[in-house]
Amino acid sequence: MPLNRRKFLKESAVTGAGVALAGVGAAPVAQAAEGAKGGRSVKRYELTVMGTTDLHGHVFNWDYFKDAEYADKAGNAQGLARISTLVNGIRAEKGRCNTLLLDAGDTIQGTPLAYYYAKVDPITAKGGPVHPMAQAMNAIGYDAVALGNHEFNYGIETLRKFESQCRFPLLGANALDAKTLKPAFPPYFMKDFHVHGAPPVRVAVLGLTNPGIAIWDKAYVQGKLTFPGLEEQAAKWVPKLRSMGADVVVVSAHSGTSGTSSYGDQVRYVENSAALVAQQVPGIDAILVGHAHLEIPELKVTNVATGKTVVLSEPLAYAERLSVFDFGLVFEKGRWRVESVAASVRNTNSVADDPKITRLLKAEHDLVVAYVNQVVGTATDTLTTVEARYKDAPIIDLITKVQEDVVRAALVGTQYASLPVIAQASPFSRTSEIPAGNVTIRDLSSLYVYDNTLVAKVLTGAQVRAYLEYSANYFVQTAVGAVVDTEKLTNANGRPDYNFDYVSGLGYDIDIAQAEGSRIKNVTFGGAPLDDAQQFVLAVNNYRANGGGAFPHVASATEVWSESTEIRTRIAEWVTAKGVLDPKEFASVDWKLTREGVPVF
Repeated sequence: MPLNRRKFLKESAVTGAGVALAGVGAAPVAQAAEGAKGGRSVKRYELTVMGTTDLHGHVFNWDYFKDAEYADKAGNAQGLARISTLVNGIRAEKGRCNTLLLDAGDTIQGTPLAYYYAKVDPITAKGGPVHPMAQAMNAIGYDAVALGNHEFNYGIETLRKFESQCRFPLLGANALDAKTLKPAFPPYFMKDFHVHGAPPVRVAVLGLTNPGIAIWDKAYVQGKLTFPGLEEQAAKWVPKLRSMGADVVVVSAHSGTSGTSSYGDQVRYVENSAALVAQQVPGIDAILVGHAHLEIPELKVTNVATGKTVVLSEPLAYAERLSVFDFGLVFEKGRWRVESVAASVRNTNSVADDPKITRLLKAEHDLVVAYVNQVVGTATDTLTTVEARYKDAPIIDLITKVQEDVVRAALVGTQYASLPVIAQASPFSRTSEIPAGNVTIRDLSSLYVYDNTLVAKVLTGAQVRAYLEYSANYFVQTAVGAVVDTEKLTNANGRPDYNFDYVSGLGYDIDIAQAEGSRIKNVTFGGAPLDDAQQFVLAVNNYRANGGGAFPHVASATEVWSESTEIRTRIAEWVTAKGVLDPKEFASVDWKLTREGVPVF
């Protein structure tokens, strides 16, 4: 009986069933080789599993923020159209019936193309469009995709609609219904590969997502879904898959390999636990890794229980790489055994776009290009983020000004209206620029690349001081008299730019000669020293408000207001209403880097 996709997914959300498919039509021919046992021939089979991750809405090699072909210093190329060409080549080489194509999540958020079909012309509207990522991935022929945390950014309704448009399952063995604790998405995908003269090779793919979803998209998932640890759920499901006859077990995990978490102790499950899964859970042959946006061609991890090697690979992000796992299997003692696994990555800059994908989605692409090039105002000066990591830049002050204005207006008539409003913002991009002259939606979108929304929290002066101190850990300690190299001054301990916050409305110095925890100096409010007992309303993005980055106090602080409109949209509305973007209306030097009282710049 053919698989009824919609009926199955509806049932799987309740029952937690996996996806099991029979092998495709034409049977590959197993290679015969002379064995050591009495000269008998030994059946062998070669399987290739391809994988992408963190596609983030990239269909084409196009930078919507620059309105041009994507280009970087490393010569990378992006987009599913390039992935399609690589996949076609490998299928032609190996035989399509000997391959699987997987993804490890973060698919429907990240570019104006993805945003457009979530918010401007949403796929959830009656008679709405089919998501471009669903169209592209269906056309390329993905077999299964693990859920990423960014799949939940637009709410469960959008995710379920996207799921219904896909001709492949979205896997999440550790995305559970909060009430029944049963999988809310198919936990696994299983497929038989037919081999001439031997039993089929059964391959199981277990999908695991990130426990941080409970924090990062709390507004959408709280009380509806829960996300236990990857190791815990893998330990539950892998034995089941083996008992169901799986000869090969591949995990597609939206989780990095570092063993660390960005959210402190707010969630007891590890954020980046793919290597821990390999180490702790017996029975896994390979793991397609996601979430961390790293290029890991091949990482070998030894399982502590069995001593066997598990092979991991992570193909960077944005469809810049394709991971390729080559499995060698041998048939012995009545069953198939994995004899070897090797992983590597292919670079999409080595091929051209697949014209099939280009033709398929040209209309959607052109529509989004026209949308982001709409002029919404004019700027009196050029604003840029080039120095925003280490100097108070007016372009970041624009973000905090908009957030302050929105929250002040929202609190009118409430008991919190009399409290001073301050705001946080981060230098998300090192290359954003709002040019003097016409300002477009794409200019503003490049400034705020995430789909964050705005939250208002109440903090004391002492808590704000601790917040600033934590943020200052972003800088590398640099002694008085030492040369300051701006390329090496930031990102201490691997902290990303988006976890360095400005806080508007205060004056303060960051003394980079001091040790972590002793860097914030001369904090003032209204020209006077900061009163630790003073209460403030902090306008903060939802990622930070829910604990992203593990900043102190903010996650547990009293929430007095929130909304679902993206901060990016609020910035566009603010600029549109003003008509003219003049730094005199929002720019101020609130903080500076110092060493023992002497400004660094």
